[in-house]
Amino acid sequence: MTTSTVKTNLLGLTQQEMEKFFDSIGEKRFRAGQVMKWIHHFGVDDFDAMTNVSKALRDKLKAIAEVRGPEVVSEDISSDGTRKWVVRVASGSCVETVYIPQGKRGTLCVSSQAGCALDCSFCSTGKQGFNSNLTAAEVIGQVWIANKSFGSVPATVDRAITNVVMMGMGEPLLNFDKVVSAMHLMMDDLGYGISKRRVTLSTSGVVPMIDELSKHIDVSLALSLHAPNDALRNQLVPINKKYPLKMLLESCQRYMSSLGEKRVLTIEYTLLKDINDKVEHAVEMIELLKNIPCKINLIPFNPFPHSGYERPSNNAIRRFQDLLHQAGFNVTVRTTRGEDIDAACGQLVGQVLDRTRRSERYIAVRELSAADDMPQSAVNRT
Repeated sequence: MTTSTVKTNLLGLTQQEMEKFFDSIGEKRFRAGQVMKWIHHFGVDDFDAMTNVSKALRDKLKAIAEVRGPEVVSEDISSDGTRKWVVRVASGSCVETVYIPQGKRGTLCVSSQAGCALDCSFCSTGKQGFNSNLTAAEVIGQVWIANKSFGSVPATVDRAITNVVMMGMGEPLLNFDKVVSAMHLMMDDLGYGISKRRVTLSTSGVVPMIDELSKHIDVSLALSLHAPNDALRNQLVPINKKYPLKMLLESCQRYMSSLGEKRVLTIEYTLLKDINDKVEHAVEMIELLKNIPCKINLIPFNPFPHSGYERPSNNAIRRFQDLLHQAGFNVTVRTTRGEDIDAACGQLVGQVLDRTRRSERYIAVRELSAADDMPQSAVNRT
């Protein structure tokens, strides 16, 4: 009786993990660098195409390993050049990846989970519920897919990935180990060679894992704030009931201090009409952030069906921005991109379920438990 061998997916292995893999099969460690360049620099998933690797080793790799990214279900290109990929992951669910070109910058917004358990009230992704954590190969696979695709599109949207933001579907810090591994690959010269200042992790505020993050990596940090006081944030971002603002901001300051450089926290603030866009909210925000080196991104709400929220008027947005500017903050208003393909901030997964007929795969939102206080081995909820 024979049993099939589960092949090792090399796509998600960091340099250290790849070296250990080649050690384990009796090969020299330098092979790790050769294979990583083929995978990440050239987008190769066929071992036979790795011409500087001996035929004997290529045959060995074909028997025990693979390079397998997520399945691309669809790719859409917006009228403004934004692109969105819908990819299916091992759990059968789909996630979305968005590429935003702007001048010489190309920013890729990457998902970390299928769905999200945090249920922020203004986010389309949260309304889908939580399904599964992505593997490291599925996280970095989104970068791999996007990077490979640029040679087949018109020159007007043919841009390199210069920035990666973990701001897609899911809460990255609730898939800690896999996200950290993928971010190491983003920054590794054998991977994508992106500066640590240009790789950003965005969190809604899982305090214990923000503190843990500084022990493993030094990427930029963005905080999804969305409210200047605990009462309102409890409504908009339910995790705030467990980790209120004072505790959260202190953990962010500890992380930024650990970087040992003049780097600032990015504050993400979605403006909701008559909810958090009033003068008094701006005044509270100024007081809340007065001692925190930060830059503020204001995000006008992008509507989705049955959200119950509206986009503020342009006057209200400008008023809020001006108040923060006058207080000395660096403030930008994020331009809505990709809205015609449901790729705007907060809209991810708006059409995935209908397109893939996978709605049964999504489960009800789970109450966030004490698991996020535990090591990552206890956090996985696949």
